[in-house]
Amino acid sequence: MASEPAEATFAFPRGALSTEQENEFRELDREHGPEPISRASTIVNGEHWTLAALERSYSDRGIHIVHFEEGKGEDPREWSKARKWFVTFTTAFLCTSAALGSSIVTGDMSGPVSALNTTQEIVNLTVTCFVIGFGIGPLFFAPLSEVSGRRLPYIFSMLFFFIFTLPSALAKNAATLVIGRQLAGLAASAPICNVGGSMADIWAVEERGLPMATFSFAIFIGPCLGPILGSWIGQEVGWRWIYWVLFIFTGCAFVLTLFMPETLASALLKKKAKKLRQETGDSNYRTLEELEGPSLGQLMATALWRPLQMLFTEPILAFMTMYLSFIYSILYLLFFAFPIAFVNIRNFTAGLSGVTFVSIMLGICLAMVLMPFQEQMYYRITRFGAFPEARLFPMMLGAIVLPSALFIFAFTGAYSWVHWIGVCVSGFMFGFALLIIYISGNSYIVDSYSDYAASAIAAKTLVRSEIGAMVPLYVNQMFDNMGFQYAGLLLALLGVLIAPIPFIFYRYGERIRTKSARASQEQRKYNSDSEKKELDSESQ
Repeated sequence: MASEPAEATFAFPRGALSTEQENEFRELDREHGPEPISRASTIVNGEHWTLAALERSYSDRGIHIVHFEEGKGEDPREWSKARKWFVTFTTAFLCTSAALGSSIVTGDMSGPVSALNTTQEIVNLTVTCFVIGFGIGPLFFAPLSEVSGRRLPYIFSMLFFFIFTLPSALAKNAATLVIGRQLAGLAASAPICNVGGSMADIWAVEERGLPMATFSFAIFIGPCLGPILGSWIGQEVGWRWIYWVLFIFTGCAFVLTLFMPETLASALLKKKAKKLRQETGDSNYRTLEELEGPSLGQLMATALWRPLQMLFTEPILAFMTMYLSFIYSILYLLFFAFPIAFVNIRNFTAGLSGVTFVSIMLGICLAMVLMPFQEQMYYRITRFGAFPEARLFPMMLGAIVLPSALFIFAFTGAYSWVHWIGVCVSGFMFGFALLIIYISGNSYIVDSYSDYAASAIAAKTLVRSEIGAMVPLYVNQMFDNMGFQYAGLLLALLGVLIAPIPFIFYRYGERIRTKSARASQEQRKYNSDSEKKELDSESQ
């Protein structure tokens, strides 16, 4: 299926896309929307576009559509559990290495300043440039994976991530350090946009709970693990060893990609069709992807243009992107603000300051444990019919927890006489809010734009990464010039300002969607007035 939408199914046993939609993506991996997409002149007897109708139109012309044969292990979803878990843990490791690479360097940001005779702002670019790559890279890697499959993008991504980490470790000047980080960030982005799709390739919907939780743990814990490792490495052996450890880590990740099997159904079917054509001499053995799939150029054009178009024309996508970008930027801001609170104000060592990020990790873990309860509530609310706004309940809770965490952070972190546990409590609350807001917001975007989910999530990913990348450019000046308390207070007030967004979309989202040509037209369904009152009372 498409790469990006699976990002929204992190902790849900069942995906945001329906089983029928997933099966369609496995046969023909593209966004289509309500308009006809077939290059065939007509659909059988004017029948409305479906995969079955499209296949019949080609069969009537003597073309043999190639499918997986059940029971022969051709379909990745029929692989053994051991092989599936190997792919799951390997791809999760790739995701961890990419996420770790974005934040581990924050463990020692002052070392390169003196060693390379440069400024703190230039060194902070090592984070900015890397995260910029997270936003730009998927625009190219996601379409490429639909043409070449998952395996090759993983291999080349981790190979170049490995190679371009080396210049930073050996850097004799700031330019080498920053440029190496920019290239490494672009290369590292493939796992971020494709790992979720790999999970959907091999696991059926009803089996996906634990694998997606594994992926979720990797992608959210990775950034928090970076400052913990980086701070101790920088403190004990110097900043260059931070890059050497990352170099070794990415090297291990690259070696693992060499043993990964291809998982994308459309790529495997193309290989099977090619083999049948060679064995039989019949050129009519084709896959739907070969017959209907767009060229790489068309995929690139769509990947680059449609996300931006939707971002400026779809209110739901625009405001959800703004919210998710805000919380993502706060995560990167804390990589710099926690050391201010603990090292500068409380005189902690760099290593002990890094340990405080465990508080954020614990909040993330608690949220993951509680998400299945939300899933139960989702199915109870949607028992008469699914509607996108039912995904917003965790986000509404997170909208309250997030500014509360930021208020605590502002009024405890600023003063050395306030116990350090106060800052850690704010970190714990933030980690909890981060996960439930992020998963809920992603799922709402996918449900709202199911036919254009890849473009919608790509738009969100691009903006989120670029906004997060800007944080290192202003965070130190912000806390130095405004003062810790007022800088933290500003963030908390911004959290209060945007808190109504999920509540507004829960109330008016259906009305907004019905006015959009690309959004889902699903409406909340009731069997009777009494059931309507019952569901309304449960949702409140």
